[in-house]
Amino acid sequence: MKNRKEKQEFVSVGGQALMEGIMMRGPGGLAMSLRLPDGTIETTNRTIKQLKDKYKLFGWPLVRGFVGFIESMILGYKCLMESAEKTGFDSSGEEDTSKFDKWLTKHFGPKLMGVIGVISAVLGFGLAFLLFFYLPSFIFDTINKYLSFDIISFKVIIEGIIRIILFVSYMALVAMMKDIKRLYMYHGAEHKAIFCYESGEELTIENVRKQKRFHPRCGTSFIFVMIILSILISSVVALVFPVLTEPGNRAWWMLVKLMIVPVIMSIGYEFIRYAGCHHNIFIKILSAPGLWMQRITTKEPTDDIIEVGIAALKAVLQKPESEDLLNDIIDEGETNENDILADIIDSSEMPGTDII
Repeated sequence: MKNRKEKQEFVSVGGQALMEGIMMRGPGGLAMSLRLPDGTIETTNRTIKQLKDKYKLFGWPLVRGFVGFIESMILGYKCLMESAEKTGFDSSGEEDTSKFDKWLTKHFGPKLMGVIGVISAVLGFGLAFLLFFYLPSFIFDTINKYLSFDIISFKVIIEGIIRIILFVSYMALVAMMKDIKRLYMYHGAEHKAIFCYESGEELTIENVRKQKRFHPRCGTSFIFVMIILSILISSVVALVFPVLTEPGNRAWWMLVKLMIVPVIMSIGYEFIRYAGCHHNIFIKILSAPGLWMQRITTKEPTDDIIEVGIAALKAVLQKPESEDLLNDIIDEGETNENDILADIIDSSEMPGTDII
């Protein structure tokens, strides 16, 4: 009984790889450890509040998944941008600065990174929509058009397979980039450190080094679960409304798939939570694709990278002594329903799920 209880406590620890660093979330809040250009490790602690702490509805099963995912995406992206700025990934020599860069710096100043972040987020969403929503549907309609027989009945399954192929290919190509390879090494160190903690061993470089780097609660597994769920749920929608799968209704079909994304995220989140606490054969089979993908999205870390992971994890296993460094959205006063949307938009300093 004691071991089972400890395992449940381990689930509360999660994190994310950053540029030359790792962000961890745990009982002590949030910590971000970075390997600075001078070789030292900087660790900053932040106490945090989740949106569900203010609105109980956002903590309900099948609701917390979507809200938590959005919170994690916003927070993770903000930490990633901060790590890039602190470790020198966004800096360049004056001689390499273009006139356009100088114009941006002059007009936006300290807000430049925020502007770049918004532009990157918009472009990222557009790329994701093109690759994983529009392109699979376009490819299927093109194939179906030139075949001598109709395969419209298999539209959802074939689109799902195309989406998986595109996802795996995209991740494999990205992994070839030098900076991304190092990011994936930090991703591996994050998993190894958490595994070491969950096994009850002391957090030392030697103990962390021998751990596995494939974790069932990884965000890579979450994405794969979402793809599989999208195939299943889209199949049900196609059976109920077969007209949506006709080639002439591609725009409507993509709109419907966008609308069911929150449902897919919510169910996928609950599965990942369950998979992180159970190890039966059913969970192992469903988790296998995501664990296999982690062979691409994680790399074996060096000792200096493992050291950063240990620093970040240790920092969240105890209550931080510093004051709140992030905005606390919990107000003592009364709120109304119109405040909810604003709180979601402004919740960039809050963690969401325990997906790592």
